[in-house]
Parts: sequence; structure tokens; C-alpha cells
Amino acid sequence: MTHSPTMKAAVLETHGAPFRLASIARPVPQPGQALVRIMASGINPLDLKIRAGAAEHARHPLPAILGIDLAGVVAAVGPDVTAFRVGDEVYGMTGGVGGVQGSLAEYAAVDASLLALKPAHFSMREAASLPLVFITAWEGLVDRARVSAGQSVLVQGGAGGVGSMAIQIARAFGATVFATDAAGRAGIIQLLGATPIDHEQMPVEDYVAAHTAGRGFDVVYDTAGGASLDASFKAVARFGHVVSSLGWGSHALAPLSFRAATYSGVFTLLPLLTGEGRAHHGEILREASRLAEAGMIQPRLDARPFELDTVGNAYALIEQRQARGKVVVGIGS
Repeated sequence: MTHSPTMKAAVLETHGAPFRLASIARPVPQPGQALVRIMASGINPLDLKIRAGAAEHARHPLPAILGIDLAGVVAAVGPDVTAFRVGDEVYGMTGGVGGVQGSLAEYAAVDASLLALKPAHFSMREAASLPLVFITAWEGLVDRARVSAGQSVLVQGGAGGVGSMAIQIARAFGATVFATDAAGRAGIIQLLGATPIDHEQMPVEDYVAAHTAGRGFDVVYDTAGGASLDASFKAVARFGHVVSSLGWGSHALAPLSFRAATYSGVFTLLPLLTGEGRAHHGEILREASRLAEAGMIQPRLDARPFELDTVGNAYALIEQRQARGKVVVGIGS
């Protein structure tokens, strides 16, 4: 009798519980899938909400393997997969929601259309830090707002994961970029090439006056929601565009309407949850690789090492707001 090969995985059995390191069956790639030997798994704040059972929009039936982002090596391909070969180094936003196995495991069989070849000079850890935040930033700035050279762009929450990618993408397109955040994170924003704005000390009317002579910003990307989105409606220029990746709650649209401006929401998980638009995620990551290889995109990582048996410590670091950059779990050797 032939037994399926096994793999190690961090399994979550109950919301909020510790992860359990387990040996489970290794998946077999089905038509359209690639089997990836996972070398690194990026952790996003969304992963923490999924673990806690607090993400209504990102349910993941338990027991489950979490982890939305991965980087690794193609170990096998299923029927009909021609874009990748065994040995290719790839990355992608491939699971961890909707009942699809995540990346906190040694292997995953993933939809090949979600993958792209990783930037050649990036480490696996660097590549694994990118997919969710880069795709979210790209969908807002490029797909929705059509950012272009010469525009002024304001990023609300510029030192965060999505915000830092939005700054770099906007600059790669030739825009002049400003970004709000707490005063203590101004140095990060400056290193990314944007002008920092301390939104805790400067009201929206004041920074619009100071940086745009009262005109407003052509594009505003909100990554925080709530009061930040309300401020974005006041910060946008006439005929400008506001994008938000966290547009929950109730908001008055009058400030936006009086500027004849438009608004778009970004829901990055939609292709994973519905299957619609998955190939576009692969396309976006190919753009990420192109920009990275041109020196226009650089992730900021927390240097502390984590592995499958210390995933809980990695999550705790983010929960305690002690992370200094993106937290990544190393899996392969």
C-alpha cells in the first residue's frame, strides 16, 4: 500500500488558540495548480484577525492552515500548467482564507495563475513580504485611480505595509508623494521618498493648504479607514480620486461630491474567495518583479527570525506592535 508523503504545518484548531505543529499529508497538484515548496510565509495584520475569528470578510473554516503570502520553489505542476517549471522560484498571495490552505506549511498546491517569478535579487523572505500589500496598493493606485506622472498623491498611513508600497508605486509612476502618519514614523516615509505629514498635529485643512496651496491632492490612498477616510474626502482635489482599502463604517460623501471627485474601494481578497480575477493577481506580481528588479520597490523587513515552531511568537510580535517592518516566517532550508 502506498502512503502519501507528509509535511509539517502549523495548524490552528480553535480561534485564538496556539498553533499546533503537525505532520499532515502533502497536497498533490490538481489541474491548473503548482505544488510549491514553501520557503517563507509573510504575516499580515489580516492573518491575526483571521486567527482570532474577527474577520467577517475573510472566514477560514477550522482546523486550518493560515498564511496568505508565500515564496518558494515549484516542486511539481499539475495538468495544463505551462507557465511554470519545476525549480522556478515563485511568490504569490495564494490561500489562508475561504478554506484554501495557507502558507504556514512546508508545501501548498496553489492556483498557478496567482503566482509570478520572484524578483531575481530578492531573498525568499523579501519576496514573501510583498504579495498582499503590493497587490492592494497596485489595485488602488493603478487599476482604480490610474495614477500618472506629474500628479500629487497623498497616502494615509504611509509607513504601514500597504502605505509603503503605495508610496513606492506612485513614485515609480512619476507622481509627487506625500504621506501621513505619526511623527515617530516620519523617517520611514522620508526614506521611501515621500514628504511626511504628522496628521496627529496638523488638521487636514492645514496640510492641504501647506502642501497644495489649498488645491488638494490628485489622488488620495487611504489605508486606515474611519476618520482617515473622512479626511481623505476633504483632502482630494477637484475631479480627483480617493481610494480606500479599509472603507468600513459610515461616511459623509458631501465633501467628495462638492469636489466632483470619485471614490473606489479595494477588496484584495475577492479573487481568492470567488475565483474571479485570479490571473490579474499574477499579472500584478509580474509588475512587482519588474519594478523590484529596476530598483523601484524595496520591502522593509523585521530582522528577527521565526520558523514554523515559533509562529505564535511572530504573531505576538505584531499584536504587541513591536514589529519593525514586515514579519516573515522562514520555512524551507
